[in-house]
Amino acid sequence: QVQLVESGGGLVQAGVSLRLSCVASGRTLSTYAMGWFRQAPGKERECVAAISWSGFSTYYADSVKGRFTISRDNAKNTVYLQMNSLKLEDTAVYYCALGPQFKGPTMFEYEYDYWGQGTQVTVSS
Repeated sequence: QVQLVESGGGLVQAGVSLRLSCVASGRTLSTYAMGWFRQAPGKERECVAAISWSGFSTYYADSVKGRFTISRDNAKNTVYLQMNSLKLEDTAVYYCALGPQFKGPTMFEYEYDYWGQGTQVTVSS
């Protein structure tokens, strides 16, 4: 059984940084694309960042480009989302997801098979 557990969320002021972690169990992540999604109240879930199985290719939503960085540590079976210069509009529940095997980064939800329970990020002024 695959489980993804996110951590690192919290309540922070605008302008600071947070790093989210996603640890997997029941599956070795090293051959899978991974993604980070978020859902704000009243909005649809969106992909903010994704990384290829190799780690060499990444995707970022325009809204986070230059501020967020996705990375992976296969030895720890963990994917990270470094979030810098946080803005009020980054407030959301953030989810990590396991994507297709041996594929590049993808922003499409239907390509992800397993999801974490989410971690809340709240940015205040």
